[in-house]
Amino acid sequence: MTRPASRISNVVMPGPLAPFAERYRLELLARGYTAHSAVNESRQVACLSRWLEDRGEEARDVSGELIEEFLAWRRQAGHVRSQSRPGLLCLLEVLRWAGVAAEPAARPVSATDALLASFERYLLAERGLAAGTVAGYLDQARRFLAGLTAGLAEVTSAEVSAAVLRVSAPVSVATAQNFVFGLRAFLRFCFLEGLIEAGLSEAALPVTGRRRFALPRGIADADVQAILASCDRRTALGRRDYAIVILLVRLGLRRGEVAALSLDDIDWQAGELVVRGKGGRAGRLAAQGTARQRAPGGVLAGPGAGGADRGGHRRLHGPPCVPAGRRRRGGFSPAASHRSLHDGSEQSCIGCIIPADP
Repeated sequence: MTRPASRISNVVMPGPLAPFAERYRLELLARGYTAHSAVNESRQVACLSRWLEDRGEEARDVSGELIEEFLAWRRQAGHVRSQSRPGLLCLLEVLRWAGVAAEPAARPVSATDALLASFERYLLAERGLAAGTVAGYLDQARRFLAGLTAGLAEVTSAEVSAAVLRVSAPVSVATAQNFVFGLRAFLRFCFLEGLIEAGLSEAALPVTGRRRFALPRGIADADVQAILASCDRRTALGRRDYAIVILLVRLGLRRGEVAALSLDDIDWQAGELVVRGKGGRAGRLAAQGTARQRAPGGVLAGPGAGGADRGGHRRLHGPPCVPAGRRRRGGFSPAASHRSLHDGSEQSCIGCIIPADP
């Protein structure tokens, strides 16, 4: 008996935005929205379209200010969780591409805007941060600059501490911590650029909550050996799991970095790996092996394999962490993959990434 296919209800789009419903849905899918998420975003746009119709406005009247007015109206009506500003901004871009909505009027660039633009380039090029992190740091820097009574060159450590206290008072601990992170990055940038005479990043005191977070404790050597022993290297899946555990324990890679590896990233002659880390950065990492320690008898070959099997190893598919089944068969409690980053000297006896041929 076959299972019925999943059905996603179509959204009825009334009002002036109806001609752009399909184009909007396709743009959402192109941006990575799932079909269900696209339906939810389309429902919000349908509500916006009815709101425009009731006000006697057309699609050409949609703007950033009107979207904010619509969201405020929704909040007053009690619809708080169903709001999505990014989805509405996507609609605005679709209308602008179609030549319906007007492009935003160019405003003169202020000294603050120029400073923040330079800070943004620094975060992207020098720090290699992700776009979402950069956007958050820019918001924190803008909030700090708005609260200054004098120029940036005259800022003091007392003003930095006062800014942290002012912002952290009415918000949650997490929000205050994010403000401190962004403020510290901005102050370091200003010091490097010579905009302030002294490094004031340490004046932004850390915000602590009720819990104190420490580095995860490393897993014991016996636990690692139990995981490795549970990998059946006679199968392709077991050899894959064995390779993942070795990479996590010996090289301290993040699980996302392990998932992004392919065989083409391994330089067997030089004994190096090409690792793609955060912010799109790539670097070469020594694999702690020698040129002769290759696939036969190594992590990609197991008992009875007879050599390196490329099938199923073009990428390390599957969850980039130690599988739960491996942890259970190893006889100990589940452990996060990043705990291998903090294992200390206890893991030094595990062996090289690719064991030597007998």
